[in-house]
Amino acid sequence: MADAVVVGAGIGGLTAAVALQRRGWRVTVLERAASLEPVGSGLAVAANALKALDTIGVGDEIRALSAVQGDGGVRSASGRWLAKTSAEAMAARHGDSVVLLRRADLVDALVARLAPGTIRLNTTVTGVDPETGAVFLAPGEEPGGPANRTAEGGTGGAAAPLEADLVVAADGIHSPVRAALFPGHPGPRYSGTTSWRVLIAAEGVPGQASESWGAGKVFGIMPLAGGLTYCYATDTVPAGGGGGDQLAELRRLFGAWHAPIPALLAAASQENVLRNDVYSLETPLPAMHRGRVALLGDAAHAMTPNLGQGACQAIEDAVVLAHAAGTGEGPAGDVAARLPGYTAARLERTAKIVARSASICRATKISSPLAVRLRDASMALASRLAPARMAGAADEIFGWSPPAA
Repeated sequence: MADAVVVGAGIGGLTAAVALQRRGWRVTVLERAASLEPVGSGLAVAANALKALDTIGVGDEIRALSAVQGDGGVRSASGRWLAKTSAEAMAARHGDSVVLLRRADLVDALVARLAPGTIRLNTTVTGVDPETGAVFLAPGEEPGGPANRTAEGGTGGAAAPLEADLVVAADGIHSPVRAALFPGHPGPRYSGTTSWRVLIAAEGVPGQASESWGAGKVFGIMPLAGGLTYCYATDTVPAGGGGGDQLAELRRLFGAWHAPIPALLAAASQENVLRNDVYSLETPLPAMHRGRVALLGDAAHAMTPNLGQGACQAIEDAVVLAHAAGTGEGPAGDVAARLPGYTAARLERTAKIVARSASICRATKISSPLAVRLRDASMALASRLAPARMAGAADEIFGWSPPAA
């Protein structure tokens, strides 16, 4: 049986682990955190990612756990609709609506499908060898197996490397593996926006899936199942801020926007607010693999959240990679010779989506009053006069299909 090591237990890494196990690989997932504590945010899973999840037997469970995104669209800060979307038309065109759920629910569904002992926590990867598949661990770490003890048999000093036929680098935006494999790449850049995310128990507060644009600011509303609402917001501020009462900051920035935003923020709790600077890989990588190592998700193509495709593209990556890697039931053979097919299938598509998301991000950062009015008028006009063009642009993303088994 062939061995795969997945670096990182986020959505992309876990999806890859499930997909590879289903194809007969023996998989180890290495996660530097001490636990898989749920991240307190929501997630939109679009038709393209649902198709990918169907290939690993998770799609129907995610649909059952989710709320279907109803009719929605983009509004101004005052509440005027600038562009509307139809859930019925989306489902008819792409076979699925966008579904909304807690990120933790998707993580739990993926973990439940992994063989016991697959995930090793408290394990920091310090390097990989793309030629041999060796995965090097931080000194003194004991991630749960004798192969990770030191050469002397203890736990001090350098840990013995894990040997893998395939290494999957799903180690996030600031991926050390990516930096080591492609040292000349400029890496992630600050997008100019900071985001806030908050889950709100908002029974009785009416809400419709929407995103509202103001002067350099965005506020999004995603009603989830079970009386929860996921809200997200962005503002154009310097990187490195934070600290203090972030809920008070959200109320200061958005408390005068249209209903139900003030009521949602009034129902929110400070401990549920997450703040993060938004980084993206503006320059595509030369490849999404090197030797026996494949990069996926944010490690390969970190993007701004404006299309809601970050996790969706990581899920796509994972099922395509498992298909390209082949079956793991016998000897792995030359995995390095198969990974160019993964790059060929994913690099151009993800680069286009990164660029499109970045262009929307730039539009949301417009802040002068005249430019905001022109932007909003243009969006409203395009929505009325060119709906087919907008639908066609969505087709390129949502119309994707996974590789045949």
